[in-house]
Formats: sequence, structure tokens, C-alpha cells
Amino acid sequence: MLSNSFAQENSIFDGNIPEITVYKTNATIKLDGVLDEAVWSKCEKFYNYSQYTPTDTVPAMNKSEVFITYDDNNIYVACIAYLKEENLVIPSLRRDYSFRGSDNVTFLFDTFGDKTNAFVFGINPLGVRREALISNGGRNFRDFSFAWDNKWNGDAKIYDDKYITEIAIPFSTLRYNQDTEYWRFNTYRNDTEGNEISTWIKIPNNNILADITFMGRLYWNEGLPKPGSNISIIPFVTTAATRDFEDEHQEGTDRNFAFGGDAKVALTSSLNMDLTANPDFSQVEVDRQVTNLDRFEIFFPERRQFFIENADLFSGFGTRRINPFFSRRIGISTDTTSDETIQNTIHGGVRISGKLNDKLRVGFLNMQTASQEENDLPSFNFGVLAVEQQVFDRSNIAFALINKQAVSASDFGETNDTYNRVAALEYRLATPDNVWAGKLSFQKAFTVADEDKEYAHMAELRYNKRTFNASWFHSIIGNGFDAQVGFVPRRDILQFGPGIGFNIYPKDSEINLINLRFNYQTFYQLGDDNESILDGFQNIENSFESEFELRWNSGMELQFNSRYNQLILLEDFDPTRIQEDDVFLAAGNEYKNFLFSMEFNSDRRKDYRVRFEPLYGTFFSGKRYGFDTNLEFRVQPYLNIGLRINYNHIDINDEFEVADLWLIGPRIDVSFSKKLFLTSFIQYNNQIDNLSTNTRLQWRFAPVSDFFLVYSDNYLLEEGSQFTSRNRGIVAKFTYWLNI
Repeated sequence: MLSNSFAQENSIFDGNIPEITVYKTNATIKLDGVLDEAVWSKCEKFYNYSQYTPTDTVPAMNKSEVFITYDDNNIYVACIAYLKEENLVIPSLRRDYSFRGSDNVTFLFDTFGDKTNAFVFGINPLGVRREALISNGGRNFRDFSFAWDNKWNGDAKIYDDKYITEIAIPFSTLRYNQDTEYWRFNTYRNDTEGNEISTWIKIPNNNILADITFMGRLYWNEGLPKPGSNISIIPFVTTAATRDFEDEHQEGTDRNFAFGGDAKVALTSSLNMDLTANPDFSQVEVDRQVTNLDRFEIFFPERRQFFIENADLFSGFGTRRINPFFSRRIGISTDTTSDETIQNTIHGGVRISGKLNDKLRVGFLNMQTASQEENDLPSFNFGVLAVEQQVFDRSNIAFALINKQAVSASDFGETNDTYNRVAALEYRLATPDNVWAGKLSFQKAFTVADEDKEYAHMAELRYNKRTFNASWFHSIIGNGFDAQVGFVPRRDILQFGPGIGFNIYPKDSEINLINLRFNYQTFYQLGDDNESILDGFQNIENSFESEFELRWNSGMELQFNSRYNQLILLEDFDPTRIQEDDVFLAAGNEYKNFLFSMEFNSDRRKDYRVRFEPLYGTFFSGKRYGFDTNLEFRVQPYLNIGLRINYNHIDINDEFEVADLWLIGPRIDVSFSKKLFLTSFIQYNNQIDNLSTNTRLQWRFAPVSDFFLVYSDNYLLEEGSQFTSRNRGIVAKFTYWLNI
């Protein structure tokens, strides 16, 4: 077994993969940040960290030492993080803090050694914890999910020249194969003293930090314990009082009491079944509103816990804008009278996901929603089957079948299809050295209408080296590709575009990175949309983007962006969304838009932080200018105050009313302790004449067990409304995690 004795750095590409033997213990370990148990002195330790930022060519400035041991129930990890001065940044006591905004250490476990998925556990100097899941090899930031929550423990202690953390992760929290020879592992630290991120296994900073290509190995000297029965029951009860003032049929406040719950059952050590009955997501943080100047539907990420674990199995197909399965389609529907999005009750569901063997992952999801007679909507059953087979070193082949099926559809009108199905097949490329990555995807819809060209195809290829990167992307989406459970905002198009980028690393300079990026995209209408004003195959849109970015050692960033966009409108369009019905840009006209912006980000280690982005340009034969800014202030670790202001001035022509669009969102986060938190979020959006408030009190009275009190209110602000309340509600929710 190789020891961890590298002079400067640990790299998986220097001919040796660093390996550590983890020794089993019978000792009782107290999680207190003291390390006075004898077992710690017997462990092989991880050290010789390398910088990831500000530069990836030198060792870490401050030393870190990590120790791992285990018993029949838990993995124990300790870290000594040395300091020159006790000047730590700890913005909050809230769980799932931001990694880059706080001193902390993080540990990553790839328990199957598949270089695809990993569990993430982090802890800061005050013992505040965070956990996450990495999917798709951690190739981009969307592969890192904080919404996952599970049981584990830890604490920390601050000394004059260091802080020490200790954590215990139950084997029942993880998924693994008992007979596996080793786990892949890495650890990294954010050290605000020198604005430094350092890692045990060297990660070139042209790769993101979550990239699990770069990991060492943990060998277990007595093997892993046999996973026992692992069943968790998470019941909940809620009580709510709500009033919709825009519903003329509601005469007073609705009061209701509900209960339900989730269950987690380990079918095997690597295959898990999740069950939910009458799920309630009232405690989930509200979406942040946006000023919508786009012609297409806006994407909002999934935040509901039930859909998070192994989510990449189901939703990792295609791209964000050609995705055959988008879990947020479950539990929402469309009001057939107003065409607005409304909630749809979910009766329950089941999800089975995990590994059948070291290279084969499977997933099955089935959810049942309620009917809505008032909107002529039947009950729907949503089913997804996904299979992923690893090939070569890090690549895989995946298949998915998505089904939306109406139940007792004959009892309702014909406004909804009785079924909608999509099959997807794709190959995902990732070379061992992470230089080449890409995806080749084919998708086919099966619909009641049985239209022509019910298919979609996309391909992308990325080349990534330290100083140069390049990409190619193309897609074709047939007009008949109706993926009702997916996210596909555009159809009847052919799109392609290359991109190139350059990284420059100045030496002996306060600037540590200069980044240049150029992207080109073009769209063609296929000509199969019978409602289109254009005939046949035609070029309908071209865009060119350039980015110039500077990063300083202090963490300050400055970026200049320009975007040129030439397009032909295929539908009548009001980009401001505030005009009268007869005022719009007519379909068939061609427009040329140019937008220039500059973004500044200040040093996030300070008690105050500023992000400011002014913009100016032409906009549909008119002009547009404005700014987007975030202001943050903290009194660590108890109080964080943030304010986002987005302003757009749009002046198109004499027919259009000049639009001054404001989106203002103050936010207050209070950490009374590690268990009690208050968040208040206000959003003012004059584009939709709405002022909304959302206040959430959370008390974590036991591990993964909470009491929530949530108050929300929406006010109508249009002229003459006199600050009228649209809807209002208060919800109390109690959840408790039981291990059986």
C-alpha cells in the first residue's frame, strides 16, 4: 500500500494514485474537536495539500491534516486546519452554508469508485454542517445538489493557531457495496486567511472543484461492515389557514389539517426505495422572481427533497433546454380558464434507485396526482424508468422511458391528452484525464396526435486544457416533439454553435486569472410548423457572445460581456409584458439587438459584499439600459442581510409605453443558534404588479427533524388596487425522522 508521502502535491496523473489504509477501531470517539482519543495517533494522515485557487501551481499556504477511522456503525473523519491568525469567516450558523463564503473543510466519498457519483460532507470551525450529492462526475455546477438531507453528526473547536473538526457518518447514510476493494476519496478546504482553496488530490483550476475525476483511494484494513436493515420513516403533520382573495367562490379563510410522510427502505446496500404519501412541500423556499424579457419559458430548479437523491438518473438526459423529464412538471397543472399555473395535489409515489452492480444504475419513479374537476383535469400517473451502464473508464450509456397517463380520462373533456410518452437514449463521454467530455442524445415522443417528426437529437463535445478550451453543440427538435413532462421551450428548430476559451495565468501579479470566451449560435426553422409565418427551412436567429474576465488574489472579480443577437420573430411579442393587448412587435419582422454589460464582484470575505452589473444596449429597434446588483451585509455568525435590485429601462418606439421594470428583493437571515433559524424574503415585481412576502421559522429539534412555521402574502399593486391582498396563508409543519 502506498503511503501519503508526496513532497509537494498529490496528483492522479503523476503515475501513482495516492492510497490510504483506514484502520478499524473499537474505541469510543467523542465528537468535540479535541482529538484526545489514542486512535487518532494511529491513523495514516492526509497532508501535503495543493492550492486550487488563487493558483494551482504551489502548495497550500496553511497546513491541513486529515485522519479517518471506522467501526461497525460509523466512519469518523477528523481534520486539523492550521492558521497563522485566528481571523475566521463564519457568516452563519445555518446548515448548508456556502462553501466559498466560509472557512470550512469538505470530504467527498465515491463509494462505488465509478467516478460518477459522490457523497459530500462539510463542516466549519463552529461545527455547522452541510451535505450534498454530486452526480454526472461533477462536470458542471448543476451536478452539485445541496437539497439532499440525511443523518450524520459532527462538531469543531477553535484554538489560537488552528481549528479541529470531527464528524461521524453512519454507514446507513451511505450507499455502498460491502465487497468493494476501495472507495475513492478527496478532501478540500476553504481558507479565507489567504483567500485559498486547497485540496488533497491536486485539481487543476480549469476544472470545477466538484469534479470527482481527481480522487485518491481509501482501503479498509478489515473490510466494510455488512449493511443491516436500514428503514427510516419520516412522518409529518401540517395545519394551515389560507385565503385566496381573487377566488370569488371562497367566502372566508380555509383551514385544514393534513398528515403524511416519507419512508426510506434499503432494498440492498446499494439500492434504495423511497415512498411518499400525501407529500407536502410548504416549507420549501420560494422561487426567486425574475424580470422576464425572454420569448420562452423560464427554468426554475427543483427544490423538493423527494425528487433530489439520484435525480441525475431521471433528469440527466439531454440538456437543460432539451430535457425529456423535468420533475417540477409533477404537482403542477394549468388552469384551463385562465391558462395560469396552479398547484396539483400529489397523492403519493415511489422511487427505486441505486446500483445493481458496480457499473449498472437503475431508477424507477411513479407518482400519482389528484384530479381537478373545476379545471376539467383528470388524475395523472407519472412513471419513469431509467437505466445507466458505465462503459470504459468514466463514460456511460443511458436509457429512459417517461410516461404521463391520464386516469379515467373519459370522465373529463378533451383538453388533455390521455397519454404522453418519451423514450431517450444517449451516450455520455468522459475521458480518464477529463480533457474530452460530451454527450450524444436521441429522444422520441409518442403522442395521441401521432404527429410527424416527434423526435429530438443533440450532441455536444468539449475539449478542456489548462490554457485552452473549445466546445461544439448542435441540436434538432422536431415540431412534433411534445414532451409534456420535460422542459423543451423551443421546437421546429435546428441549432448549432462552436465556442472557444483561453485562460491566462499571470505570474507575480495580484491578478491570478485572465479568461477570454467566445460563443456563436445559429438557429434555423425546420419549416414544419404550419402556424409559422415563414415557409420552409430558414435561418431565424444568430448570436455572438464574448466574455473577458479578470480574477484577483483577493477574490475580487471583474467581467465584461457583449452579446449581439439577430432574429426574426415568429410570433407577436411584447418583451415588456406591460403593454395593452393591441400593442406588440409583429411576427415576421427582423431585429438586431446588442447588449454590453460589466459585472463586478467584491471580496466575499468582508462583512459587506457587492455585486454590481450595469448594462446598456439596443433592444428590438429601441434601447435598453439598467443594472442588476446584490448587496450583502453580515454580523457573523448571527445575521445576514441581502438586497437584490434589478432595473430595466426599455424604450422601443412611440407606440410602446416606456417600461421601467423593477425587481427588488430584500432578504434577512437570522441564526439564533445551530437549531433555530428565521428567514424573511420580500419580492417586489412591478412587471406583474406584485409584492410578495415569505417568512419561514425553522427549529431543528432533532437530527433531520424540524418544526416549520411559514407565513406568505401576495399583494396586487396595479393602479387602483390600493395595495389589495391577492392571497395569504400561514402553515405550521412538524416532521420527525425515525430509524427502525
